[in-house]
Amino acid sequence: MKNKQFTFDDQQLLEDIMTHRRDIRGNNFLPDPLSDDSLHKIITSASRAPSVGFSQPWEFVIIRDQQVKKHIAKSFSIENKIAQRKFTDEKLSRYSELKLEGILEAPVNIAVFYKPSKMPVLGQNSMPEMGEYSVVCAIQNMWLMSRAMNIGMGWVSILNPLRVKEILNAPAENKLVAYLCFGYVKAFFSTPELERLHWEKRKDLQATTYNERF
Repeated sequence: MKNKQFTFDDQQLLEDIMTHRRDIRGNNFLPDPLSDDSLHKIITSASRAPSVGFSQPWEFVIIRDQQVKKHIAKSFSIENKIAQRKFTDEKLSRYSELKLEGILEAPVNIAVFYKPSKMPVLGQNSMPEMGEYSVVCAIQNMWLMSRAMNIGMGWVSILNPLRVKEILNAPAENKLVAYLCFGYVKAFFSTPELERLHWEKRKDLQATTYNERF
């Protein structure tokens, strides 16, 4: 449809989806399976993300096998112990209580990779990282579509990306951008979990917005 326009109600709905998007952890996932149609819709939403030079530099590995998940979860366990040492005092105590992933609990995991082009990409010369940023845009699309479908998504960043590549037999040139967990949930909280647990507070918009220059 040429020059499609959206209504105020459409804007409000999108704002609502963004406001209620949540990062889901293992203690909130349900074991109910996700259908192929649901996964197809989520990945299709990723493919509609903007990308530098229309390069579409993303690749997805869908993981349901529990043995593969166990290998990934072992990498998380190793990296989590290393990450925990970065914190002290009160935050160290809180850190040990957090459930930070849902690798084994989520019915489906998806590893998202950046695949660099072998040819020059329009718009990527001065800022080569734009390829990876494009993949992040695709991931955000997945998150919003999942939430609109009442499916939870969690992003696991406490992993060794090289080990994940090895487990998944990824091509040498591919770079892991995200390891995601998907599934139906017990509940979507009204506020982000880390805010609710007093790990961090939401920043005031005025404190992060400048006019013309810093």
